[in-house]
Amino acid sequence: MVRVPKVTRDDLVSAARNPLAFIAERWTPDPRTVRRAALAALVMAVVIVVTGGAVRLTGSGLGCPTWPKCTADSLTATRAMGVHGYIEFGNRMLTYVLCAAVGWAIIAARAQKPMRRGLTRLGWAQFWVVMSNAVLGGIVVLVGLNPYTVAAHFLATTALITVAVVMWHRVPESDEAPRPLVGKAVRQLVWAMIAVCALLILVGTVVTGAGPHAGDSSDVPRMPVDWEAVSKLHAVLAWIVVTLTFALWFVLKAVDAPRGPLDRTRELFLVLLAQGAIGYVQYFTDLPEILVGAHMLGSCLVWIATLRVLLALRERPAAEVDVPAPAAAETPVAARG
Repeated sequence: MVRVPKVTRDDLVSAARNPLAFIAERWTPDPRTVRRAALAALVMAVVIVVTGGAVRLTGSGLGCPTWPKCTADSLTATRAMGVHGYIEFGNRMLTYVLCAAVGWAIIAARAQKPMRRGLTRLGWAQFWVVMSNAVLGGIVVLVGLNPYTVAAHFLATTALITVAVVMWHRVPESDEAPRPLVGKAVRQLVWAMIAVCALLILVGTVVTGAGPHAGDSSDVPRMPVDWEAVSKLHAVLAWIVVTLTFALWFVLKAVDAPRGPLDRTRELFLVLLAQGAIGYVQYFTDLPEILVGAHMLGSCLVWIATLRVLLALRERPAAEVDVPAPAAAETPVAARG
């Protein structure tokens, strides 16, 4: 029988003063637990993008017309507000799930032994991005879905995904200086690809801000740009990213690069092809909501795959983690004959 340790008053005071340190003193997570926690935060960051897109594509952007309450008199959605109110309020509630996932990642990283401050900082960076983006989301509602604030809201979530990917990748690594696996020219090519991909996502928000899916009604103002022209620019940038990815794969093969960078580059190329197919189909079918939502998911996957290519260009030794040995089993008492 396992005896539960008695919680003293000093324990309660210690927990109140520094709850993370209190938990870390009493729990050492398995390395797989820390990795899963970091992955959960990343997955929830992608989910919040997709559900946020669903809010806009269903015209529920002002389903809750104010913030932080849903209405001036109610914190939650009411029956009179209809389905749009529930969709918008449901997306707001998912922010708490995202906070829980990020909180779990912070706790798991802090409780790991030896403590890795860099990993914990990455968790806290996600927390502050979530908090600032929640406030920005409130501003989006208060200004009536101004397309520039909507674009900023999406870009902030992209920043969250960036930090989450880095944390997830860094969990199994040590904190030693990274060793490059490829030459400087290859790394410069990848950084050029990262820059064009970031520009592709930025222009994509302009396409969205100028397009027909305003998020609530036709009365919502759109960005004053030629939608056809900016869509074609978006397509050109996408082809540049595809070309750079294809060129990178050939360069990596030519220099006999390790398997990691090659595999990540191949994955990126496949994701780009799928995303491009969705993009062209939605363009020629007048932007059906389901395909626009799939394209938003694809945007997240493209960015994640691009970051993974960059992170695969260097390596660190595996992290040394102290995991307490399991308690020895009690020796059974021999039966008396």
